[in-house]
Amino acid sequence: MTVQQIQALGPALSKYLDEFDSCFVSPDTRYHLKEYVKGQLSDLPRKNVQRIARLADVPPRTLQEFLSLSEWDEDRLRDTVQRLVLRDHAEQQAIGIVDESGHPKKGKKTACVHRDYCGASGKIDNCVMGVHVCYASFDGQFRAMLDSDLYLPEKGWDDPKRRQEAAVPPSAVYKGKHIMALEQFGRALNNGVRFAWVTADEWYAEKPVFVQGLEELGLRFVLEIPKNVMGWLYQPKDADAKRSEVQDLVRWSSPMLRQEWVEYHIKDTEKGPLVWEVKAAPFWMKREGNVVGPYWLVAARDRLDQDSIKYFLSNAPAGVPLEVVLHVGFSRWPVERTLEDEKSELGLSQFMVRKYPSVLRHLRITQVSHLFLARQTERLRGKKPAGDDLPGASCDRRVAGCADAASGRPRTATGKNRRVHPGRSASQRRGQSIAHQDATEVAQGQGDPTQQPTLLHSAEAGLALWD
Repeated sequence: MTVQQIQALGPALSKYLDEFDSCFVSPDTRYHLKEYVKGQLSDLPRKNVQRIARLADVPPRTLQEFLSLSEWDEDRLRDTVQRLVLRDHAEQQAIGIVDESGHPKKGKKTACVHRDYCGASGKIDNCVMGVHVCYASFDGQFRAMLDSDLYLPEKGWDDPKRRQEAAVPPSAVYKGKHIMALEQFGRALNNGVRFAWVTADEWYAEKPVFVQGLEELGLRFVLEIPKNVMGWLYQPKDADAKRSEVQDLVRWSSPMLRQEWVEYHIKDTEKGPLVWEVKAAPFWMKREGNVVGPYWLVAARDRLDQDSIKYFLSNAPAGVPLEVVLHVGFSRWPVERTLEDEKSELGLSQFMVRKYPSVLRHLRITQVSHLFLARQTERLRGKKPAGDDLPGASCDRRVAGCADAASGRPRTATGKNRRVHPGRSASQRRGQSIAHQDATEVAQGQGDPTQQPTLLHSAEAGLALWD
């Protein structure tokens, strides 16, 4: 934004930032938040402390001390973001999305810096990693970062002198990124935020502790899993029965061979419709010596590149349309877009501070700035063409009605291209079909998932993923 645009939004921004007053103990510190957020929202080419301070006409050291030494509660700042999302933007079919971000940094002095794969540079690099949970409406139109934490690597930060120089607190210890994500979901739930669905990539989904943790939190999920995850397409008598990789189950097992690949329209893109061919079956896994399940194993094959196959694991209850499960599984883009916006528009990676409190506070303030942008985007959406924020211009129309079937509320199909599942008998196929254009409406009709006592469907449900 230009200075003039920020000034025009001044009253709205001031009122919004007043929501965070309780995070600070002095008026001066509260005012520094406003200076920092205005700097992030500005059109500065780089949004580090020095340039933000120059824009605000304050000494750089003032903002450096605001991040590192001033007394204020960054956790309360995060919690306030979550409560604002709950109060003003809650959606019954919201999706929680996990992702991580890498910020390239030189040297060894910045807190938590280590060698890791960094998406920003596309290679193993010296970087600081953050773990994030994003809240997105089912259609992806609204999206906000609910939580951001610094990842402290397992090795390299156990030297007391190095920790002291970077002001790493004793409470900061190594935790796997998947454990951090579970803690983030737990905090959001404690603050009243509710998720109809959770999705994450295969790095998280391959961790049994992560899947189990989501179940213990009562969360419904669709997770992309690696092709070598082991399990059964039948309920075995015990956990010692021979298992197979999901790629082999999809290729050779009877429950999958009996099915044809069914085309599903996923979304519209600039290059045209994205269509994947799909099969699904109940699935059991081994965990801690026991058989767990059933889940749904969903295989999706790119129609234009049939060697490209994704595998999804879901604990969707019986009756949820496969269409909804696919929509959630392919809905990681909102967190990627949110991180892209935070980096390109708000300077998420441009921090020039080294101490742990400073970096963490920078991440949390960036959440505040992004939520303001998200709120303004929502306010102005009526002035934009439909779908302007989505991967494809007609994506909002495609998902404009998926919520009825996902809740079990009957509705009339509106499309002609919907194929029923080939594994169902003729009598099973007499129910109403769901148009591929109506994913949101289908999902919203599922009702409040937090009121469903059991998320996992029964073993007798068979292929009851479809009505």
